[in-house]
Amino acid sequence: MPHARAGQVVGLLGGSFDPPHSGHVHISKAALKRFGLDRLWWLVTPGNPLKARGPAPLAERMRAAKAMMQHPRVTVTDIEAHLGTRYTAQTIAALRQRYPAVRFVWVMGADNLSQFHRWQDWRWIMETVPVGVIARPGDRISARLSKAARIYRDDRITGRASHILGHLEAPAWSFINVPMTDQSSTAIRARGEW
Repeated sequence: MPHARAGQVVGLLGGSFDPPHSGHVHISKAALKRFGLDRLWWLVTPGNPLKARGPAPLAERMRAAKAMMQHPRVTVTDIEAHLGTRYTAQTIAALRQRYPAVRFVWVMGADNLSQFHRWQDWRWIMETVPVGVIARPGDRISARLSKAARIYRDDRITGRASHILGHLEAPAWSFINVPMTDQSSTAIRARGEW
């Protein structure tokens, strides 16, 4: 299990990381800085319930993620496999139970906010932990017009105030723009590089 001290703000960046790439590193560093996180955990998931095709074996993705993400405040973990959780809401509930004195922030790219309303128990997630959203190429407008963004528009804090996100009570979310990279796992797989 990853280590976290009472009172720390820990960002959770979930995904298949199939494969991990420099874009993941880029948004991780941005999240640490812009959302005022003490630590960030990469949650390398055993599988994505929204994708028909399964990812590469978990052990292979974990090795690649650990080789890619070299930062003292970032932990690459397969904790979902150990917890036996399949959905983000289940993972968050289990982590809050195991780490009751830690403040968690769910971190995701704008592409995920665009279809967040399709996630199981997505409203519970929004109302349980603050959510930090990072712009992705081509997804800024669709994310800002998404169902989740519209429903929780009054709970959005500005990018300037994003550093306090982890200290706010949910629902609270922030959308930040950062210099973008066009790296994507889908494109890497399509080129046959993974």
